[in-house]
Amino acid sequence: MNDFWNNISRYPKFFVSSLIGLILVILAPFKNLFKVPRLRGLVVLFFVVSTLFLYIIIKNMLAL
Repeated sequence: MNDFWNNISRYPKFFVSSLIGLILVILAPFKNLFKVPRLRGLVVLFFVVSTLFLYIIIKNMLAL
């Protein structure tokens, strides 16, 4: 029974490490875009517009 709880306690660590790995894999192409000076501004603008867009959507969903 001790092995069961030991295995259960490992799942949150596995989830967090898998999530961090997924985020790093998704952001890797954007890191390469930062190497090109001309595209750097577009990437920053994209992130700002995306964040603002998500903020507006969540604000309207919550009726704030």
